[in-house]
Amino acid sequence: MPWATYFAVLSAVLSVGLALGMTMPLVSFRLESWGYGPFAIGVVAAMPAIGVLLGAKMSSRLAARFGTARLMRLCLWAGAFSIGLLALLPSYPVWLALRLLLGVVLTIIFILGESWINQLVVEQWRGRLVALYGSGYALSQLAGPLLLGVLGTEQDYGFWVSVVLLLASPLLLLGRSGAPSSEACSVTLFDLWRFCQELPAIAWAVALFATFEALILTLLPVYCLSQGFSTDIALAMVSTVVVGDALLQLPIGALADRVSRRGLFTGCAVVLLGASLAIPLLLNSVLIWPLWVLFGASAGGLFTLSLILIGERYRDDALVRANAHVAQLWGIGCLIGPLLAGAGSQWVSGHAMLLLVAAGAFGLLVLLLRQGAFGRVQTHPL
Repeated sequence: MPWATYFAVLSAVLSVGLALGMTMPLVSFRLESWGYGPFAIGVVAAMPAIGVLLGAKMSSRLAARFGTARLMRLCLWAGAFSIGLLALLPSYPVWLALRLLLGVVLTIIFILGESWINQLVVEQWRGRLVALYGSGYALSQLAGPLLLGVLGTEQDYGFWVSVVLLLASPLLLLGRSGAPSSEACSVTLFDLWRFCQELPAIAWAVALFATFEALILTLLPVYCLSQGFSTDIALAMVSTVVVGDALLQLPIGALADRVSRRGLFTGCAVVLLGASLAIPLLLNSVLIWPLWVLFGASAGGLFTLSLILIGERYRDDALVRANAHVAQLWGIGCLIGPLLAGAGSQWVSGHAMLLLVAAGAFGLLVLLLRQGAFGRVQTHPL
């Protein structure tokens, strides 16, 4: 097991999480100070989701042309360039284009980073090491706003610290080996449909977690305020969900190396369904705090286990393409989920966000009853 390479790739991806955690709130604060309303800010926030779909489509072809390691370094430097331009060119139309570019290059980084890590790890450690990746990334995103609070939002320090991180992190990848090879092909929506047919449970779980994460960052604070909580309590509830997602991935990953991964996957879906339905009933009880933790941990567990099961099944180009499909599903979930939950909250029920997550978890459980929900098992000796 090449530990130095594993931690180099992990560190490079964590630098992206920290940079995003600083720049995303800073962009929103800056636009608000310029007088832009929520819709205009929302359009800027949606640009990376479109970039996800574009980046996923191009990732395999570009990896074949430049090589996985080299392409990852180039994309990290392109991300640094884009964030630098956010500071140098304070213009709404320019920022739309830059956020789209960031969505493309960062998606490619995630696809290649996840593929590289899954290719490196030995089977008996796969659950724990993939979970460490997921947990570390969640914590890096959580640390971003905290660091931004120290740096302040009045100046551009958050942008420039992010630039330094993304300029330095590619140096960690120099001379590293073990990256998956790739063939020159475009990942199309038809390929995505075939992936969903081949691994329906994993495809559903990825889209569900993408929807979940988008809702947590956008609608959960609003939901908590609408239920009568103060701003501080609402933000504390959101943070509790994120911490539950981040910290409990390692125990879930450790379990995945010792018990049935498919059984654990089903267990996470059951807990997510139960938590989603119980939250409205226990909102004003002290039990809501551990329930928020379970809510975040079960949803994050589905995504971590999906990555583990993909790494168990694929290698090289097939692994890169599978992670590209994960990115496509992520983009679709991030685009569609908030729209459905927002419309439902306005016209159906104030609890629509939680009911949507519950419906997604229930649909996943129904899907798991079907034979072949995880496809035909393919294991690879390492």
